[in-house]
Amino acid sequence: MRTAAKRTRWGGIADRPLHSTGRFRVADEHGIAWLVDPDGGRFLSMGVNTVRFDQDEIQGTKLAPYAEHCWHKYGGIERWRAAVAERLARWGFNTLGAWSDEAVAKAGPPLAIAPNLDLGMSFAWARNNEDRLAPRHEFPDVFDPAFATHVIERTHERCAPRAAEPAVIGWFTDNELRWGPDWRGPEELLTLFLNLRANTPGRRGALEWLRQRHADIPAFNAAWGTKAHAWDDVATVSHFAPRHHRDPPYLRDAKAERDANRAEPARAAFCADCDDFAAMVAERYFAVTASALRDADAGHLVLGSRFAYPPAAAIVDAAARHADVVSFNCYDPSPAGALAHYARCGRPLLIGEFSFRAADSGLPNTRGAGPVVADQAARAAAYRDYVTRALRHPHVVGCHWFEHADQPAEGRFDGENSNFGTVSIDDHVYVELTTAMTDLNAAAEALHGAAAAGA
Repeated sequence: MRTAAKRTRWGGIADRPLHSTGRFRVADEHGIAWLVDPDGGRFLSMGVNTVRFDQDEIQGTKLAPYAEHCWHKYGGIERWRAAVAERLARWGFNTLGAWSDEAVAKAGPPLAIAPNLDLGMSFAWARNNEDRLAPRHEFPDVFDPAFATHVIERTHERCAPRAAEPAVIGWFTDNELRWGPDWRGPEELLTLFLNLRANTPGRRGALEWLRQRHADIPAFNAAWGTKAHAWDDVATVSHFAPRHHRDPPYLRDAKAERDANRAEPARAAFCADCDDFAAMVAERYFAVTASALRDADAGHLVLGSRFAYPPAAAIVDAAARHADVVSFNCYDPSPAGALAHYARCGRPLLIGEFSFRAADSGLPNTRGAGPVVADQAARAAAYRDYVTRALRHPHVVGCHWFEHADQPAEGRFDGENSNFGTVSIDDHVYVELTTAMTDLNAAAEALHGAAAAGA
C-alpha cells in the first residue's frame, strides 16, 4: 500500500508546495529530476504497459485467450475495467503505460496515461502499403517533405483535441525505431536509406549527403567497395552492401571497434559515414516530431521515441535537444549500464519497458526480451533489485513494466510467448511479483529522494 504521506488525486506527494499548471511537467530539485503532477505533487510515473481486455490474439488467428477467460470471470469489459483499475491502485501504480485501454484510467482512482503515437512508423507503414514490391521502409523517410506533413496532421488529429486533458503525462513519438544493426538485421541506417527505390526522397537525400561529404572518389570507393569513376556513377549503384559489418551496439566491444578502425582506415571512414548519417537523421526526426507535438499540444510533455537499446551518444543528444524526457526500454538484468549511457544527455529519463520472465510459469519463454529466471520468487527479487537501482538514479522519473497479462503459449502476432504478465493468461495474480511491485511503489519517492544525497 501507499505510504501515509499526503497525496494528490494523481498519487503525487503533496508534502511541499510546487507550482501547479494543471498538466504534468518536469522539475529539478537540487539535482534530482521529478515529474510534477497537475495538482502540484512530486510524481514518479510507475506504470504497466498493455493493460487491455483484448490483449494478444494467438498468432495467425482471432483467438484471444486472455479476453476469453475474462469474459467468463467478469461477464463483460466494464466489470473487468473496474476490477483492474482497483487492482492497479492497490498495487500502487499511478500510470497506464503504452498500448493500454485508457478507459481503465477512469474506472477507479484516476491513473495518468502515456500513449504512443507511432508518428514516424505510421508514415513508413503507409509507404510500404503503397508499394508492397518496393524495398521496405524500415525507418521513416525524414527526407520526404510528406513526412513533416504527416506528422503535423497526425499530432493535430490525435493530440490537439486532448490538449486540456490533465491525465496525459505526455506523448511517446514512436517505439524502438531502428537506428542501425540490431536484432532485426545487420544493416546500417545509411544503407537502409541508400537501398530504397530509386528516386525516393530518402535515397536521394542519402546520396546527396554522401556526395557533399566525399570529394575524394577513390577514398569513397575504398570505404564502400564501389568502383565509381565520378560521383554520378555512385548514384547508379542499385544496391549498397555494407563494406564492413558491425555488431549491434548492445553486443559491440568498444576497444575491438577502435582497434579495427586503426588497423583499416577505410573501415573507420565507412563507420564514420554511418554514425554521422544516423546522427543527422536523428536530429531531423526529433526536431520535426517535437515541433509538431508542441504546435498541436503545448501543454503536455514530449517523451521522445523509446529507444530499444543505447544507441550512439549523438542520437541520444538529438533526442535530448528536442524532447522533455528521454525514454528508453531496457531488458537487461540491471538498468545501471543503460542509465549511465543516457544520463550524459542531462534530461529526465523514463524507462518505457522492462520485464523478467520465470521458468516455472508453464510458458515457453522462447520468444521475447529479457532474462528468464528460475521461478516467481526469483522474478520478484529481480524486480526489486532493478526498480531500486532505477529509482535511486537522480534522472529517472518513471518505470513502466511490460506487461499486464501473460502472452499466449502459442505466441502472439510476432511469436512472443512469454511470462511477462502481472497476471496469468487466466487472470490469476502473480502474488510474489505484485507484492514486490506494491512495496517498491510505496517506497518510490523515498528511494528517489535519497538519490540527491548520493544514495
